[in-house]
Amino acid sequence: MTYLSRIRINPLRAMGRTLLASPRAMHGAVAGGIPGGPDSERVLWRLDADNPHRPHLFVLTRSKPDWTHIVESAGWPDADGEHAAVRDYTSLLERIALGREFAFRLTANPVQNTLKPLRATPEQQRRLDAAAASEQTTRPRGFRIGHRTANAQLRWFLERTERWGFTVPPARHVPPGSEEDIATSPETDVPRDLRITERRRHSFTKKEERSARGGPRVTLTTATFEGRLRVTNPALFTDRLLNGIGPAKAYGCGLLTLAPLPEGSR
Repeated sequence: MTYLSRIRINPLRAMGRTLLASPRAMHGAVAGGIPGGPDSERVLWRLDADNPHRPHLFVLTRSKPDWTHIVESAGWPDADGEHAAVRDYTSLLERIALGREFAFRLTANPVQNTLKPLRATPEQQRRLDAAAASEQTTRPRGFRIGHRTANAQLRWFLERTERWGFTVPPARHVPPGSEEDIATSPETDVPRDLRITERRRHSFTKKEERSARGGPRVTLTTATFEGRLRVTNPALFTDRLLNGIGPAKAYGCGLLTLAPLPEGSR
């Protein structure tokens, strides 16, 4: 079975602030809720903090998780309400059908591959220098570089929707002043029902700072996409729901969640 969890994070507690600030720390906390261990299954998660007073962590797992440790250290363990909701994902998967439309949200890591970064990081420059000094006969491995502008991130998304099993229909209404964040079709320049609601840059080490000099540094550029989609290939679409979209899945990217369309937009 598959389960979708929603966990409330308390931004006023020390551990809550740590999890909200660090994808590495959140990854570790999520892994701690999987009974088979972090390497036993593909886990997808996303932090929704558009309301900074009530951030929520969403996690998709194949086995039933236990989030007691997060609630007790970074939530409201003694307060009223549902602190960690765990729902069977089967009912949603059964509603996937050709032509069906949903509202959606996705935080992704839009990237491109290049052999020569315009502004190489110290680690990238070290690799470039090592490749130049050696006599390589094989094609060197490229660098994965994050798209930094909203237009490039929107284009990255729209160019890949068909391989993910869906399309983004034309927008029914474009609010005044939002044209910059609304996507347009690359072929027809028609506004699409897709927008970016948040863009962030994360930089952190793979290990704790106090151990092994912090380890290799990870830099991520993320974008949160929202809009309306129409299913074009149910099998491909279901696969992306279960296995995620794009890179950096361990650090909160790739989880596509769906919701019914609001009344009047169907």
